[in-house]
Amino acid sequence: MTTAIILIKCTSMKIEAISQALLELTPIQQVYSVAGSYDLVAIAEAGSNEQIAQLVTANIHKLHGIQDTDTMFAFASHSQKDMESMFDMGND
Repeated sequence: MTTAIILIKCTSMKIEAISQALLELTPIQQVYSVAGSYDLVAIAEAGSNEQIAQLVTANIHKLHGIQDTDTMFAFASHSQKDMESMFDMGND
């Protein structure tokens, strides 16, 4: 499974509509509206890097109001729960 973090710049009047359109795309799991250099962050999970590339180039870039994207691929996942369980081993 490939996880991608897709940073999206879009026209300000289209943020809500683009968020909803993104959530209709099957590989997209979550969409966050954020402050900073980007307007939206989408989390996608697919079977391969190629499927993510297809998602971005064939689907996301075709949405009206998208100005630019930057895609990052996750190498590993870390969560607070993972960290707590690592340091809790043998404390029974």
